[in-house]
Amino acid sequence: MELEDINTIAVLGAGNMGHGIAEVAAMAGYDVNMRDIKEEFVQDGYDQIEWSLGKLAENDQLSEEEADAALERVTPLVDMEEAVGDADVIIEAVPEKMEIKKDVYGEVEEYAPDHAVFATNTSSLSITELAEVTDRPEQFCGMHFFNPPVRMQLVEVISGAESAEETLELTEDLAEDFGKTPVRVHKDSPGFIVNRILVPLMNEASWLVSEDEATIAEVDSTTKYGMGLPMGSFELGDQVGNDVSYHVLEYMHEVLGDAYEPAPLLEEKVENEELGKKTGKGFYDYEDGEGVDIPTDEQSELVEKRLLASMANEVAKLIGNDVAPPEAIDEAVQLGAGFPDGPVKQVDEYGLDELLETLEEAYEETGHERYAPADFLAERAEEGGFYETDAEAEGVDFDTIRLEYPGDMVGHVVLDRPHRMNTISGELLDELSEAIDILEDDDEVRAILLTGEGEKAFSAGADVQSMAGSGADPIEAQELSRKGQETFGKLEAADVPVVAGIDGYCLGGGMELATCADMRVASERSEFGQPELDLGLLPGWGGTQRLKHIVGEGRAKEIILTAERYEAEAMAEYGFVNEVVANDELADRALELATDLAGGPPIAQKYTKRAFLAGRDDTDAGLEYEASAFGHLMATDDLMEGITAFMGDGEPEFEGK
Repeated sequence: MELEDINTIAVLGAGNMGHGIAEVAAMAGYDVNMRDIKEEFVQDGYDQIEWSLGKLAENDQLSEEEADAALERVTPLVDMEEAVGDADVIIEAVPEKMEIKKDVYGEVEEYAPDHAVFATNTSSLSITELAEVTDRPEQFCGMHFFNPPVRMQLVEVISGAESAEETLELTEDLAEDFGKTPVRVHKDSPGFIVNRILVPLMNEASWLVSEDEATIAEVDSTTKYGMGLPMGSFELGDQVGNDVSYHVLEYMHEVLGDAYEPAPLLEEKVENEELGKKTGKGFYDYEDGEGVDIPTDEQSELVEKRLLASMANEVAKLIGNDVAPPEAIDEAVQLGAGFPDGPVKQVDEYGLDELLETLEEAYEETGHERYAPADFLAERAEEGGFYETDAEAEGVDFDTIRLEYPGDMVGHVVLDRPHRMNTISGELLDELSEAIDILEDDDEVRAILLTGEGEKAFSAGADVQSMAGSGADPIEAQELSRKGQETFGKLEAADVPVVAGIDGYCLGGGMELATCADMRVASERSEFGQPELDLGLLPGWGGTQRLKHIVGEGRAKEIILTAERYEAEAMAEYGFVNEVVANDELADRALELATDLAGGPPIAQKYTKRAFLAGRDDTDAGLEYEASAFGHLMATDDLMEGITAFMGDGEPEFEGK
């Protein structure tokens, strides 16, 4: 079966995951039969889809017509035969209990067409064991969505022992057609990729507190601000549900052994029904409405080493047992868990030698199997890391940006952290600086296009967590500010024209970056603002100085002091945005503008930009530079080319001579 042969998708289960998957499938244009065991369950799921589609339309992420059409494609059902009888793909999303899922597949097998593919949305259970219930294990695989499916980009596609390659490829194609990013899990292993990293990490955090080696505050301060993870370990546990983490660990403990024994602290929380946010109390107390208050200055070197060592060990087991390669692990955890960098890259950069030593010392002290180093970890520590170091690929391999050459003399820089809304980290600043140097040194590049990956954000600003982590040290914070100022200044001073193609959020440091472009094209859905004062900060990457030269000092003060959000049309009225285009036209229009500018006279463009900068604070200096440049340009071949083309009513071909 090919992707184009899929018309009807059955989703079994109408709970949070089930109705979310059904909504995603319907928005992608598929007819969806959504089934649950009771009319009230399936109707509640249908109502949730209607509400969600309404919110998407309200926020201009869908048109009203698209939302209505998607809802019409969803049919709520209770009868199993009616739900799966004409389905091409059946995605099961019932509760995460092996016996319940097995019972469902026994019934599904009775009614499903012979050609239908079965995909289970499990976060950790064995694909192979579930497939054995059916008569078609080769047409069975895992298709693990993340909550909420409408927003989360990742889908883990998991191979069972007998899953056919055609089944896995079809499932990946379907995930892509849903607008998701599939990541292949090559071997059926508990927790797959993301939970295999996250759950032992949370368990190790609980063990550290259980054994009085750290406090909850130290662990969460370290994970959130020292390691830069989206949440503290205990904050994440409360968010996920401590019972969920515990049950996954129980399964891992049963299948993989004592290294995954749940920590006493976690077991205690589950026994006391302190399950996290959903019960009002977990590791933190939510009943007073204050939420989680994690200190920024209680970071612990011991905690960081132990957690990274645990993560390195799990990475070693995944790679060494052929579950997934390093690139897939990093992509999955970034997309599914919001890590700023992939775990493989994190432990490589920290140093596998040191993390291996940390495990060995802890194993010797405690004798606990969770510290027993994987053989593959020692092997890769000798080689210097999980990633191969003998890079033979041409060009520079960036981690937070992409450098592309779409043709016609344009160098395209893509901010490539969509899992973090393309927020700007210290590493991104370093890589952006290097990319600007590369483009400036390339005589074939005569314009730079700057965009953000994905549709949600050009850049939502600075990576606030990393800033908070360094905020306890004013000197480090100053250096971060200077690094941003210098990098953005380098872009602003580039000799070639720079175009920013802005789609989605352009906030804080992202707006400061866009300010350094010569021209800005924005999609209708874009949103602008300098929210720093709401955080008790001020724009630290040149915003207080550069913005006023574009919109005037009055408007600049309004934007910065109010910390308000502004739509694209308003920013066009203020003079910040040169052009607003339809959402689906942004990429083409931004590239078209950059290409047009790349065809201009490079010497004249260079001197024009320099004249603007020279006269920014001293008009006389600017006029003097302008006169000097005017005289210089009189002697160029480009001038003669331009005059000749003008007289002949043709198009000039400037060569920069």
